[in-house]
Amino acid sequence: MIDLKSIQTEIDASYLYKVLSDNEEDPNVANVFRQMSEIEHSHAVAFIKKSNLDISVMPSPSARARILKLIGKVLGYNYILGVLLDTEKSISSSIVSARKKSNMPDSISDTAHVSILKNIINMQPNISGSNLARFEKRHRSVGGNALRAAVLGGNDGLVSNFSLVMGIAGATSGQTGVLLAGLAGLLAGALSMALGEWISVKSSQELSENQMQLEMDELEANPEGEEKELALIYMSKGIPETQAHEMAHEIISDKEQAHKILVKEELGINTEDLQGSAIEAAVTSFLLFAVGAIIPVIPFFFMQGANAIIVSTVLSAMGLFLIGAAITLFTGKSVWFSGFRQVIFGLAAAAITFGIGKLIGVSIGG
Repeated sequence: MIDLKSIQTEIDASYLYKVLSDNEEDPNVANVFRQMSEIEHSHAVAFIKKSNLDISVMPSPSARARILKLIGKVLGYNYILGVLLDTEKSISSSIVSARKKSNMPDSISDTAHVSILKNIINMQPNISGSNLARFEKRHRSVGGNALRAAVLGGNDGLVSNFSLVMGIAGATSGQTGVLLAGLAGLLAGALSMALGEWISVKSSQELSENQMQLEMDELEANPEGEEKELALIYMSKGIPETQAHEMAHEIISDKEQAHKILVKEELGINTEDLQGSAIEAAVTSFLLFAVGAIIPVIPFFFMQGANAIIVSTVLSAMGLFLIGAAITLFTGKSVWFSGFRQVIFGLAAAAITFGIGKLIGVSIGG
């Protein structure tokens, strides 16, 4: 019997690729997404038949998939593709496991989305070099990573400041000083995160810009060699030799476009990513951390003592559960499992610091 979760995974993937196809402006790229949707749907049908289930009662897309569609509508559909890519290994693992249990023959195109995409591209003569480059930019979308960073940024702020607040509350029995310590922890942590993000983005941009200039020098000095190199790169991806050379020749005829493609293929640098502002990244990091860090502090604005500690714990536990639930957008795990796991870990960290604070408070007072 094939795991029902594997069937749901295929249904969700088909649904999300269909969403991408319906909202893609370029017809060739949309066709790639549409075929991906059909492939995933065929996987689901095959698994349902193999499990002797009623094919007429096809399960609907999960709540997770529908939430991702909503996120794509609000924040951009690259977020959906980013999350899909994040779950590729999970999907592949599920299919491999199901094939072994049911003695189905192995298939590279069934178990690796990248291989599927290469096969589709090879069969699409209408996908030019420029369109392929545009598709690969989307395929490597950082949308999922950005969304994940938002969730994890809030988690860092909540867990670290919750632990700090509980530590001070343990030492003072929730009286004076907790609010001040919580706000200080919020500001210190958020500023540290912001500065770290600024340094990371800025140094990465400077390094990439230096490498890009070197690549431009090579392109101007030896365009024929760069064209051959680009053709070899495409051939190594499984593109037929003739088509690879045609694509490389088309791309190299436009020096600016050729430079973008070369730095991406050779250096792994996407010029679109370098347009981001280090200041904007720092501010975003500051806000994401602060949103999580303010949650355990809120009760201490209005109360003190045991009541404030209890309310802070409840609010923090709710925040931890929501973060754990949000993480399932990337992992595909059960909302309840992920949510309560996050709560347990967060409460454990806070309990440890509370206990340490209590011991320090007793030691100082006694």
